[in-house]
Amino acid sequence: MTETVQFFRHKKLEGKVAIITGGACGMADIEDALGQNVANSIGDGQCTYMHCDVTNEDQVKALVDSTVETFGKLDIMFSNARVGKTGESAQTILDFNLDASDRLFAINTRGMAACVKHAARVMVEGGVKGGSIVCTGSLAESVGMAQFIDYVMSKHAVVANTVLFLASQDSQFIT
Repeated sequence: MTETVQFFRHKKLEGKVAIITGGACGMADIEDALGQNVANSIGDGQCTYMHCDVTNEDQVKALVDSTVETFGKLDIMFSNARVGKTGESAQTILDFNLDASDRLFAINTRGMAACVKHAARVMVEGGVKGGSIVCTGSLAESVGMAQFIDYVMSKHAVVANTVLFLASQDSQFIT
């Protein structure tokens, strides 16, 4: 049964070109050697690794443009780079330090928005029909928490960006 399910999953993605951000050892930890090892394990010509700091919009644009240049299109963007809840972000509303939250918002909110912006741009320009843009959210966004308010706020922004994107006329063929 599992083999059959795996077969259909692979068939559904056959011929698709995807970008997946994140996935280093620790969230928001860029590990070039690990990324290259994953790309190598998938197979030559099937996957490439490119260093990208999602807090830098120019790097996100370069990643997307390089993907289209190399593979001819982009069908899927999985914006998965994120900073999780850490002791450093265990803030409550009473001790909320906006400056301490800048890096978290730069990755979780701005980085995700840059990924959506540039992926949608090339998908619309390329006439991609049935493209997908996936952004990692969190249950914390729905239930809230007494601590980690910067993290929860950043995940609310992920949901808001997704809703706004779907309402955009430019995204008519992208889900």
